Amino acid sequence: MKINIYYGGRGIIDDPTLYVISQIEAVLQELNVKVQQYNLYEQRNGITALPNTLKDADGIILASTVEWYGVGGYLMQFLDACWLYGDKDRIKGIYMAPVVMSTTHGEREGMMSLAAAWEMLGGLPCDGMCGYIADTTKLENSTEYSKIIEKKTENIYRTINQKMAVFPASNQAVINKVAASKGIDLTPQESEQLSEYASDDNYVRTQKEDIQELASIFRDKMGKEDGSVGNTEEYVKRLNKKFTPVAGIRAKYKIIVQDNPKSKPIIIDVDNSKCDCHVGNDDDCDVIITSDQMVLEDVLEGRMTFQRAFMAGSIKMKGDFKLLRSMDQLFDLMAE
Repeated sequence: MKINIYYGGRGIIDDPTLYVISQIEAVLQELNVKVQQYNLYEQRNGITALPNTLKDADGIILASTVEWYGVGGYLMQFLDACWLYGDKDRIKGIYMAPVVMSTTHGEREGMMSLAAAWEMLGGLPCDGMCGYIADTTKLENSTEYSKIIEKKTENIYRTINQKMAVFPASNQAVINKVAASKGIDLTPQESEQLSEYASDDNYVRTQKEDIQELASIFRDKMGKEDGSVGNTEEYVKRLNKKFTPVAGIRAKYKIIVQDNPKSKPIIIDVDNSKCDCHVGNDDDCDVIITSDQMVLEDVLEGRMTFQRAFMAGSIKMKGDFKLLRSMDQLFDLMAE
């Protein structure tokens, strides 16, 4: 027999649930049960893949601590993942025993909540254990509490080993009729693949980068088709056209388009009534502006000012902020 323990607490030293599940594990091992414990706080980035671990389990224990209100969020994420990606046919044959300890109040409500959730998934809930433990040392030093844990663990073992019948619950009837999982009609194998991809940070990051690259390509193509701003040469032409001299301003600006590595920086050299705007690279600049292409196009099309974009965090700058403010005076991009 194999029983998985899913611990949804924070893993703090004086958590009474940790002591209880350690005792449960010791009793089960004496009964020749293979026990595998999953600490959800350690695997929070891969919770969506954990329903796969149910496949070879005869029974599971969902363990959590009520510290102020309800069971821990990691355990609810695990149940959500079981609903979205779990093999419902396999879950129907798995017994679940809830173990909820409380340091405040609400342990019984937490245990009932876990049992109801497992019933909605189609699983088989069995008697677990719950208790109010204000001081973990009293729990550890009490032989009576140890006997309670031992007897209740033996009952869990008997229920799973003998595959005892469980009365049908209204939760299962309701879920079958009106709350069927919408969504994705996938085979268990496809669900497993999906959950693995969803929990893979590198895969998700790569997908986002690919989407940004494709969006940049299509944006460039659309810009060329409708004559709007689309590349650095066109940016330079628009800036030269919109230049408005301001007396007393002498500064050199550099604009870097960070999400388009092929584009060269734009250099703007202003000397009172003169403006030399060109594509190039010059390290001796008073202000260096770093922007995404979409944000820069919004500014050049007059939908946003340089100062407003900086205040909103859409662009970054190095140098004198007063010179950045003067950009909106030097280039009246809002006027058409």
